[in-house]
Amino acid sequence: MNTILRLLLITLLFSVAAFGQQTGSIGGQVQDTLGAVVVGASITVVSADAKEKTATSNARGEFSVTGLAAGKYIVRVHAPNFAVYENTEVEVSAGERAELLVPLTVEGVEEQVDVSSSEGVSTDPQNNAGATVLKEKDLEALPDDPDELEAALQALAGPSSGPNGGQIYIDGFTGGRLPPKEAIREIRINQNPFSAEYDRLGFGRIEILTKPGADKFRGNAFFNFNDESLNSRNPFAPNRAASQMRFFGGNVSGPIQKGKSSFFLDINNRDVDNNTIVNAIILDPALNPVSFRQEFQIPNRRFSFSPRFDFALNDKNTLVARYSFEKSSVENQGIGGTSLPSRAYETNNREHELRLTETMIVNPTTINETRFEYSWEKREQEGDNSIPTVNVAEAFVGGGAQIGLSFNQSNTWELQNYTTTSAGKNSAHSLKFGVRLRGVDITDRSESNFGGTFSFPGAQEIRNPAGCNPEIPPCTIVEPAISPLAQYQGRILGNPGPRYFPNQFRITTGGLEQDVSRFDVGLFATDDWRVSPGLTLSFGLRYENQTNVSDNLNIAPRFSFAWSPGAGGARAPKTVIRGGFGMFYERFSENLTLNALRFGGGEGSQLDLVVSANETNPVRLAAALALLQQSVFTVDGVTNVPTAAQILAALPQSNSIRQVDPDLKIPVMSQWALGVERQLPWRTTLGAFYIGSRTSNVLRARNINAPICSLEMQAVPGGCNNAPRPDPSKGNINEYEANGTLDQNRLMINIRSAFRPGFNLFANYSLGFARGDTDGSGTFPAYSYDLDSEFGRSSSDIRHNFVIGGNFSLPWGISASPFIIASSGRPFNITRGSDINGDLQFTERPTFGELGAACTRWGVTASYCDVAGEDPNAIIPRNFGEAPSYFAVNLRLSKNIGFGKTIENTRAGGGNAGGQGGGGMGGFGGGGRGGRGGGGGGGGRRGGGGGGMFGGDTARKPYNLNLGISFNNIFNTVNLGTPVGNIASGRFGQSTAIAGGFGGFGGGGGGGGTGSANRRIELQARFSW
Repeated sequence: MNTILRLLLITLLFSVAAFGQQTGSIGGQVQDTLGAVVVGASITVVSADAKEKTATSNARGEFSVTGLAAGKYIVRVHAPNFAVYENTEVEVSAGERAELLVPLTVEGVEEQVDVSSSEGVSTDPQNNAGATVLKEKDLEALPDDPDELEAALQALAGPSSGPNGGQIYIDGFTGGRLPPKEAIREIRINQNPFSAEYDRLGFGRIEILTKPGADKFRGNAFFNFNDESLNSRNPFAPNRAASQMRFFGGNVSGPIQKGKSSFFLDINNRDVDNNTIVNAIILDPALNPVSFRQEFQIPNRRFSFSPRFDFALNDKNTLVARYSFEKSSVENQGIGGTSLPSRAYETNNREHELRLTETMIVNPTTINETRFEYSWEKREQEGDNSIPTVNVAEAFVGGGAQIGLSFNQSNTWELQNYTTTSAGKNSAHSLKFGVRLRGVDITDRSESNFGGTFSFPGAQEIRNPAGCNPEIPPCTIVEPAISPLAQYQGRILGNPGPRYFPNQFRITTGGLEQDVSRFDVGLFATDDWRVSPGLTLSFGLRYENQTNVSDNLNIAPRFSFAWSPGAGGARAPKTVIRGGFGMFYERFSENLTLNALRFGGGEGSQLDLVVSANETNPVRLAAALALLQQSVFTVDGVTNVPTAAQILAALPQSNSIRQVDPDLKIPVMSQWALGVERQLPWRTTLGAFYIGSRTSNVLRARNINAPICSLEMQAVPGGCNNAPRPDPSKGNINEYEANGTLDQNRLMINIRSAFRPGFNLFANYSLGFARGDTDGSGTFPAYSYDLDSEFGRSSSDIRHNFVIGGNFSLPWGISASPFIIASSGRPFNITRGSDINGDLQFTERPTFGELGAACTRWGVTASYCDVAGEDPNAIIPRNFGEAPSYFAVNLRLSKNIGFGKTIENTRAGGGNAGGQGGGGMGGFGGGGRGGRGGGGGGGGRRGGGGGGMFGGDTARKPYNLNLGISFNNIFNTVNLGTPVGNIASGRFGQSTAIAGGFGGFGGGGGGGGTGSANRRIELQARFSW
């Protein structure tokens, strides 16, 4: 790897010497009237003195003619079976590139169709109406903060297929942090869903392309501001707490040597003093339950610096180099919700990233692209672990942060080599093949839970006869239920009953550092076969393998088609039918391997010691209760905490092991889709798609040595006493397995319209159904030996999701950019809150009768409390609850003030400013991003004038001041978070916080999160030149 890095750096350094005279160029893409690219077209450029230069369109229909002196040129394009195209008014300026989008009509047809200015449908596998492409004005509707931007993009992509959702690519690379919005040229969502070029699913995939250098010196500076005076109060906060956000930065770009090299430099700084809300119930000095609501400031600092350089090494080779540095810190993490101020810890993060992309035109029909990325990141965390944590379920979490002095340092690298070419008569086959290699090395130091954690989950009521329904006599409640807070209160008061003891004490000890690495490889080949003007077939095959698991036969076939009935004339088709099928493999994360190494019981590992009041062996139960009883609790903390030595002496085999199933199979999804696209009047396109998928080998965690106690016996108090373990010589063994399933069905409808200048719209709606028996590697079943009962709604089963955005011109030169989100609530699990079967997990679910009684007891009237007609003794399904729905209207208003003499747009023949890269909007099939000079991402080919969904201006002022105001949740709608699902808690069914993110997508924004305000107003100013 070091040798490769040195060679690439040497290439970068020597490329600076490849500067030539100040000339311009002409480039672009050749398409037919259906929007499909034309490969092998002959391009002739004629100067005023009758000198000619020629080129041939490549496998993506692209061409480039360089070394042209400034002046006017004639461009002619010839291709078999097409009429000759001629443009006599192409202006070339020194150091600039004139972009052409060449529409070829069928030979013999005189009508000329300007496809550059239409938003039609196409059989091109790179161009489907189901994809969303955002650039230029489109981006104005999105948040400026990178964390919130990521959440908004995930909301726009909609609920993703598969257990792990979609993936984000930045300039063709997986992983990495989102760049600032000012550095983004284009965003593509849900394109090429069945392309073998990608390992992960296309539906939900987000591709981000950064800006290259400019042909002239230009730049901008911006400043965004917000404080509490502009916000509304969080409904869970007693006051509107002081807060402030200052987000400023800018970028500058220009030529290093005109026509040969350019640069783009971006610098950003974000200082956020946000607030988090603690909404807990604690005990006062008199041991009375009291509400504790208070705001605490969370200082968040982030600085980023990123230069990019684009070099034209010669007529056939280009090189793009991008380096980024980011430094961030967050104080008072760990506070919020029910977590008290004593739980605060600090995080510091540093990241260096280098990306290199070299593109070579091998011959007129073949392009080879090599990409390399290296990233170094270190995250440090520090928090108090000298005192135990006390977790009183759904009431409060107090004590230490249990972080200590920890860090995670990673070195990751990625190497890609992709080749695009064409074959067959009239280059009917567009071929792409390549390989991707990735590696990661991690050193992780952890002092997590070295101080220990006590858990008070509450206690269930005891009935006679056991498991009876109180509403159906004879049924007597022998002992009432005890809430978690009452259980904790009773322990402070010294109640000797075991039901008032903490249910569990857990403490970690042992080695601090652990190393892990992972390597994976992916190979693919695709063939986009243009059978006829109205039919395109795309075939693909991908192979993947990785270390750390034994499953290595990961072969993924892909197929798709696009058919336009009646296509073949000069007019663009009005209807396109698309479909496809593909298999997709997930990767087994190195973080799971790290956990298995850390707690696997090997040399240098840690011990995860657990003292449980739910031991099924009477001898061990007596020892556990003695240890749990020895600790002394007060409202100020806990003393006389059991030590690791005491636990090991009293409870041998108390260490909880983690391991990976040696026969683990990689999760694999089979996905199919069928859709129709229709071109409507007024430059409006409508698409409707059905997407179905089934995922096998979904990950879960399971205690494979848990006591064997049937569900019937679990309903009887003490029914699990003397329940045997499969291996009595060992304790609990938590294993990562891959035996889950996930079934998903989804209807997607999208529309985009630009029916008149100054009015542009995009909207996506999805109706989804998702059912499975696990939600991933962190999901434990309610009972380790009954996985069939786990099948129910998936946590990603969002029934309805609707996103609408746009950009509209208002009077007085004001531009409005709305971004509206509406979605159904996410499912959540309802649990008893206690560990009945002794597997150390609080995942047991109640019966319908117990749920109905809890709803009555706590006054909950949600839809999941309507259990009439259900068997009262039947256990409720997994994820039976549903959180409240989400609705928010976000709006940005801006006014641009231009200064100086008007500059006319120099681009000829439509096209766009997206650079020279290939690839378009994507579709069901092959295609790809790799294009010359695209920075590993290629350039879009959609839209006239300025390109993009919303087009662009044909003239601009040299100096512009843009003043804006952004409203997040302008109508101050209260969107409640996921309710408490523990029926033993007095807060069962209550939301204790507002929903984060954008309808539950993303994390709610790192710096501009919504924790301290329900509505947020941000002032923005940007100066560009």
